[in-house]
Amino acid sequence: MIAAQKDKMIHKDLLIRPLLAGFLFAGFAHAQAPAPIVKTAQGEAMGKLIHDGQEKAFLGLPYAAPPVGNLRWKAPAPPARWSGVRDATKFGNRCEQWHIWDDYIFTDPGPSEDCLYLNVYAPAAAKRGSNLPVMVWIHGGGFLAGAGSEPRYTNPALVAKGVIVVTLNYRLNVFGFLASEDLAKEQGGHAGNYGLMDIVAALRWVKANIAAFGGDKNNVTIFGESAGSFAVSALTVAPSARGLFQKVIGESGAFFGGAVPMASASERARRDQAFVTSLGAANLEELRAMPAGEILAAAQKLRGVAFSAVVDGAFLPEDLPSAYAAGRQAHVPSIIGWNRDEHAGTLSKGMTAEKWKAYAKEHYGDKAGDFLRAFPANTDEQAVDSADDFTDNLFIAIGAWKWVEAQSKTGQAPVYRYRFDRAAPPEPLHPTGKYAFHSTELEYVFGTLDVRRGAAWQPADRKLSDEVIEYWTNFARSGDPNGNDLPYWPRYDKEKMLIHLTDPITVTPETKRSEFEFMANEPQPPMR
Repeated sequence: MIAAQKDKMIHKDLLIRPLLAGFLFAGFAHAQAPAPIVKTAQGEAMGKLIHDGQEKAFLGLPYAAPPVGNLRWKAPAPPARWSGVRDATKFGNRCEQWHIWDDYIFTDPGPSEDCLYLNVYAPAAAKRGSNLPVMVWIHGGGFLAGAGSEPRYTNPALVAKGVIVVTLNYRLNVFGFLASEDLAKEQGGHAGNYGLMDIVAALRWVKANIAAFGGDKNNVTIFGESAGSFAVSALTVAPSARGLFQKVIGESGAFFGGAVPMASASERARRDQAFVTSLGAANLEELRAMPAGEILAAAQKLRGVAFSAVVDGAFLPEDLPSAYAAGRQAHVPSIIGWNRDEHAGTLSKGMTAEKWKAYAKEHYGDKAGDFLRAFPANTDEQAVDSADDFTDNLFIAIGAWKWVEAQSKTGQAPVYRYRFDRAAPPEPLHPTGKYAFHSTELEYVFGTLDVRRGAAWQPADRKLSDEVIEYWTNFARSGDPNGNDLPYWPRYDKEKMLIHLTDPITVTPETKRSEFEFMANEPQPPMR
């Protein structure tokens, strides 16, 4: 009997030692505090303490099955259960992509089709029953690049304000948005939008699991930037996403026009089928057997955002302007805005009043006078400003403006509008130091200013970051960004006032409405 008890104790010791070693290793920097463990619907996971033990992070949690093999170009399948305690201290793979922008830096193992992972950041003391607001971040990158492992999104300062932050990966480019004729035939006449379906699957995972981390499953804010903001706007009209979030924040982008198109199913089916044919695949079986790198290399040769969301009649039953005009969007509180200089310094280079007037005549013909009233060129300096305003609008602002206007009319919920005006300090990738360029606000929102390499931040930058974090987390908590002695942010749907996020923060009426109204009513030239 003694021998049997001894064997049992040895067996138990062998099971416990590796787990205990993990606890001690992860918690060494925090006075050997035990590493946090959470029980999800798929199994137990061990995370790590960060920020001197004040917060905990659970990284690389699968929210869906790997979309590989026969699951390539299909709606995400549920994740598998696991036994034992899963190591959740490292990021999962990012989704297949190639290098595009130098400011996209990753801390994950690399690109892969096996990439449907999310990360949860929570206050160290959060536990089941804490019922903290939840903020689910959707990264940008033109539906071409990006991941939850980008340092500007990791260890977010938002958490210190008493919220839980979730970041996630979703399928990109050809793997996330191919909508060929063959796929439509296979899938009941509907194809594409797999990347958006991934985000919905992640939101379902949050609904099922976030209480275990201390979150309130019924108080979820989705927020995103650039393509992530386009995705947020799309989810407001997706039936499958209804009820999975209660608030939205859109930073620089919406499927109402601008840099990222949303085509009809018929248009995309023909074009995407031609792409598939060019690969030499005779059927879907052959296409799904092709190496990912070969498919990605072919997609890389296409111009612009070749694969994006499509009005498929199922996941997206209709285009966003139609849905909003009829009031069929999610009626939830919204923060919508963009940056002052989204695409400045491009068309305006070398611009003069004479050149701008010629541009107006070339692109708008007998409407040139109306164009120049909206974007005047009485001096060379004014022509430069008008060219910057026009390209900012054409790239991002016109779509976001249409979104905030449509939501204000039919949304039946508070709408808050902002413009981020603080020019970023000079650094190697943006050496001028004069623009609040596209994506400028990201490090301010997450409190990760020091991640941006080579930037010399001023006290005013850190103050603005703290204020933005307060606004965003107040909104996540209650649907109203105001409080904590912040400058008052009026409702745009009621007062037609917007806030300018800079130093100091100011509030003004709409000043560029003539620009947007002209662009909303006239066909626009292609982006340069």
